[in-house]
Amino acid sequence: MMGFLLFQPFPRRISMIGLGGGSLAKYCYRHLPDTMIAVVEINPQVIALRGRFHVPRDSERFRVVCADGAQYVTVPDHRPDVLLVDGFNGDGLPAELGSRTFYEACRSRLSDDGVLVANLVTDEPDFHRYLRSLREVFANAVTLAPSEGSEHNVTVFAWKGADELPSFATMLDRARALGPTHAVNLHAAATRIEYGKKFNWHRYEQAC
Repeated sequence: MMGFLLFQPFPRRISMIGLGGGSLAKYCYRHLPDTMIAVVEINPQVIALRGRFHVPRDSERFRVVCADGAQYVTVPDHRPDVLLVDGFNGDGLPAELGSRTFYEACRSRLSDDGVLVANLVTDEPDFHRYLRSLREVFANAVTLAPSEGSEHNVTVFAWKGADELPSFATMLDRARALGPTHAVNLHAAATRIEYGKKFNWHRYEQAC
């Protein structure tokens, strides 16, 4: 999901839906020191464990909010450059985090050149519906990349303010430039995103 850096290398604001063990939140806090970060988690019991997982304390540039992510994106507030959605629970992805209404709210909430990044699972019964909703809202400004180390997880990138993805050469250039300050393999991320551009994801839409 950190592949968003190939679109937005230096985001001003990031919003996350889903805290989990805090891996994404901790990475962004450490490696993007000039970025304001808001994490939305619906389960207070998950938030209560933040200390055990060494999630940073709330501060001027980092905060964890106990709220429903589907509602959070409908409230006019700051407009993030990056919106990360990884809100799975024990039953999978809640339907309200994959609906057309939710994706419309996400697109409205993003900054003018913002990027939505969502974690989805291809063998989930409603995956085809989520994908269809994304394409209806973001039109051609959507691509999917196979996730590293998982047969069924895919990462969705949907964006505003541009007709096309950055070229593969541009993504590789950005990966090289960001490499010294980031621990993730952005070269591999660029390769998976490029692969996703060429893969026939429409086969999933045909299941609708």
